Amino acid sequence: MQPLLEQASWETLIMVGWSTLIAVVAGLPLGVLLVLSDRGGLLQNVVVNKVVGQVVNVGRSMPFIILMVALMSFTRWVTGTTIGSEAAIVPLAIGGIPFFARLVETAVREVDGGLVEAVQSMGGSTWTIVRKVLVPEALPSLIASTTTTVIALIGYSAMAGTVGGGGLGDLAVRYGYQRFETGLMWITVALLAVVISLIQFAGDLAARTLHSRGRGGAAPALRLLKAKEPAAADIGKVA
Repeated sequence: MQPLLEQASWETLIMVGWSTLIAVVAGLPLGVLLVLSDRGGLLQNVVVNKVVGQVVNVGRSMPFIILMVALMSFTRWVTGTTIGSEAAIVPLAIGGIPFFARLVETAVREVDGGLVEAVQSMGGSTWTIVRKVLVPEALPSLIASTTTTVIALIGYSAMAGTVGGGGLGDLAVRYGYQRFETGLMWITVALLAVVISLIQFAGDLAARTLHSRGRGGAAPALRLLKAKEPAAADIGKVA
């Protein structure tokens, strides 16, 4: 039993780890773009905002099992197979990207608009505002969003296991359901519950730590403004 649990846990870790990485790398700029391109945004473009928003909405609304089936041809093209933990990474990542993008959008919208206007008045570019204000200010919320995404992907990975994706979900179905080994099934359920609880605890701790150290408050933007003030004063003296 122990070797089975170890192998299934490792497969779940691989699936969730890689899919989370891809979802964060692709979803972060997508979520920021949704904010920047919205009405009144720094890069206002209603057409881009509507198109990207609709794509994200479609991706979020599609049930994961259906998404896996719809992406089988693409998954086979990318990985050469449609079964196993490596193949499951493809639909997991694609399903996680719009999910995380919406969470990023919500987190970035919570940033105080006054800070953005202050940096703009000091001549800060859009890239500077994103890098020095929006992302640092939203960092605690982004950590919480990442935690939520990881937990959601663990649930998706369990569903992927029911159709040959491997991992703890596959173990629970093959041994717990098909072979009537209910003890192993409940052990798998308990293991998933423990893992999710630990991830939630770690994510909450990281978010609180960042917030207490000044991230998520006015500190990053104020540091940027203070760095620009001497330069502005020097220009005034020269004039």
